[in-house]
Amino acid sequence: MSQSPIELKGSSFTLSVVHLHNCEPEVIRQALQEKVDQAPAFLKNAPVVINVATLDGDADWKEIQRAVTAAGLRVVGISGCKDERQKRSIARAGLPLLNEGKGQKAAPQAPVIAPVPDNAPAKTRIISTPVRSGQQIYARNSDLIVTSSVSAGAELIADGNIHIYGSMRGRALAGASGDTQCQIFCTHLGAELVSIAGQYWLSDQIPSEFLGQAARLSLSDNALTIQPLN
Repeated sequence: MSQSPIELKGSSFTLSVVHLHNCEPEVIRQALQEKVDQAPAFLKNAPVVINVATLDGDADWKEIQRAVTAAGLRVVGISGCKDERQKRSIARAGLPLLNEGKGQKAAPQAPVIAPVPDNAPAKTRIISTPVRSGQQIYARNSDLIVTSSVSAGAELIADGNIHIYGSMRGRALAGASGDTQCQIFCTHLGAELVSIAGQYWLSDQIPSEFLGQAARLSLSDNALTIQPLN
């Protein structure tokens, strides 16, 4: 009996969700371009889900998709549709409709970016409070130190190194501007995603012996490596 040329399996992936609060394609493109420019090594050509839960009325979905693509992102689906008319309109544009789960009672909080001002001197940014789900902390041109816990669904981005002195269950993206010498240091690793200069592991790619342990991640020959944090 010959083997089937394909195998269909269920899986899960960590994707960024773009919550739209405006349906003007050019406004969307400009706003997304600013985000991509902040962390090009990770966001350029990244797959994203578009959440439209806060949008009312009609929209030109094909133009919105072109706007997202023009900013350097790739739409993999649309979530948060409110009614059948909106679903039909999105389907006519050829965009997949995604269900974020029956247990979800409200749309996730849009990421809150807290960048360092352009004219600020490069230095280490220190966060001493817990980073909650839905928050995004960005340290431009500097290292990022978090002395508390990072919840699942939270995101840390730094152009430099990232240090987490607490439980890490969210996403950590070091070397966001492309610096391959950056590292991630964590005292309790349980991340959804870790990335250095665009090279990343999802949670199921992190070696199991390091989960819940103190670890140090770096790049070697442009590939992620991990070792105990002594």
